[in-house]
Amino acid sequence: MARRSEGVPQDPGYLPSRPADDQLIYRRAENGEMVGYTPAEYGVRKDDGGGLVKPVNSSGGLLFLAILASLFAGGVVYGLVRIALDGTWNILGEVWWVVPVGILVPLAAWSAFARERRAEKLRKARSLSRPVE
Repeated sequence: MARRSEGVPQDPGYLPSRPADDQLIYRRAENGEMVGYTPAEYGVRKDDGGGLVKPVNSSGGLLFLAILASLFAGGVVYGLVRIALDGTWNILGEVWWVVPVGILVPLAAWSAFARERRAEKLRKARSLSRPVE
């Protein structure tokens, strides 16, 4: 039942709206059948993208990468504090790119983890298995 209709009597024949077929992403699930996922249920990209390394796309793996990226950001903050305490500001001219990377990489990692975790909850609510491709 749709959220707005919980506990509210409905007209006979009322059916909550389902996503249209053009809004669904059809992928093979872990059990081998083709399933239509909404974009929110699909989560992060599951295919390998044609690269040499298969991407991490499970919530556990993304959590590990997000924590690792946060540790990297902590190292960047430590480096900036050391530069400020030592007064060696000229170093920033050579490694300035580390600061935006130290901010953007953890943000991207945590947002991917949050998106996949939310997708897992939505798939669990509809009793869908995880897409594998």
